[in-house]
Amino acid sequence: MFSKEDGINWREMVDHPTYDDYWKPRAIAPHLKNIKAAVLTVGGWFDAEDLHGPFTTYNAIEAQNPGTPNNLVIGPWVHGGWARSYGRKLGAVDFASDTGDYYRKNILFPFFEQHLKGAPDAKLAKATVFETGTNVWRQYASWPPKQAQTRTLYLQPGGGLAWTAPAQAKNGAKFDEYVSDPAHPVPYVGYVTTDVPKEYMVADQRFATTRPDVLVYQTAPLENDVTIVGPVSPKLFVSTSGTDSDWVVKLIDVYPQELPPGQAGGEGPGDPKADVPPPSVEMGGYQQLVRGDPLRGKFRNSFEKPEPMVPDQVTPIRYALADINHTFRRGHRIMVQIQSSWFPLTDRNPQTFVDIPNAKPEDFKAARERIYRSPDYPSALEVRVMPGVGAP
Repeated sequence: MFSKEDGINWREMVDHPTYDDYWKPRAIAPHLKNIKAAVLTVGGWFDAEDLHGPFTTYNAIEAQNPGTPNNLVIGPWVHGGWARSYGRKLGAVDFASDTGDYYRKNILFPFFEQHLKGAPDAKLAKATVFETGTNVWRQYASWPPKQAQTRTLYLQPGGGLAWTAPAQAKNGAKFDEYVSDPAHPVPYVGYVTTDVPKEYMVADQRFATTRPDVLVYQTAPLENDVTIVGPVSPKLFVSTSGTDSDWVVKLIDVYPQELPPGQAGGEGPGDPKADVPPPSVEMGGYQQLVRGDPLRGKFRNSFEKPEPMVPDQVTPIRYALADINHTFRRGHRIMVQIQSSWFPLTDRNPQTFVDIPNAKPEDFKAARERIYRSPDYPSALEVRVMPGVGAP
């Protein structure tokens, strides 16, 4: 059931599908100035309603209000989960403690005691974030942490993923390809649901690896932990036989087939406000979605002025997925999946350059999509890795 406000928002998006003069004055970040009160910006790694908002708010206040107390907290929560849940589990993934209680007792209460009642300095870190994978809280002097080092994960021939640039494939192929058909889009979860289950942001992606319209790249089992923080930035070289296409990149944590004690998948108290759980799964080999985001090809250069893609022309695609703080544990693999639909999280792209809200049935056409991974066109993900034993 849509509310009146939902209907207004839908109409606004249909009438203004680009970042035009209707949307620009509504951007709040440039107006976050002259703030004197202490600010605690709180968000969740799995907040499907507003994943980017906390980071945008924190960064804008930090840049435009020097001297104002400004702190960031990000936990393993869905929208509002920091205030009304235990924050122990999401779907099949167990965070090993009641993270919501920890935040309320150790961060929120001391913050208000200091700034509203004059209690001693709560000594909060600039950024307090929950590190998924290891299930520990981290405190940093900035976000992203300055000690993180930029590294590049390259797509390799044969479905590999490595920290070194790709060599030429033995068979001479410079790309991998698939056919994207709007009539058969890739779903966002591997089970039937009539709602948007909150657990989709950590859901098992094994169902997608079996589809012919999803490309899969993964590392060998990791010899040491690898911790990635901040935004994940795909830098792809692509082509399409159409004049528009979506490019969906998913970063995935592949669990070992045999899970050692203490890893995700154990029993927990659950969350009284959780969705109806997804079908039970075998956690050995689980492919946990860590982060995924799409880019519509027509907006590759600008969200203000869409441009058609040139059929079969190699085209660079650059964008940033939302931030993460995740450790891929020793024995796990890092996986990247690439596809051109993610239904119904994103509406179907006709794969022709048209005004999509007014597209006609005949505008929806299958397209041949190619991802290049050669020395000349080294598609990759740029990430920030924390220094340590396992850092590449």
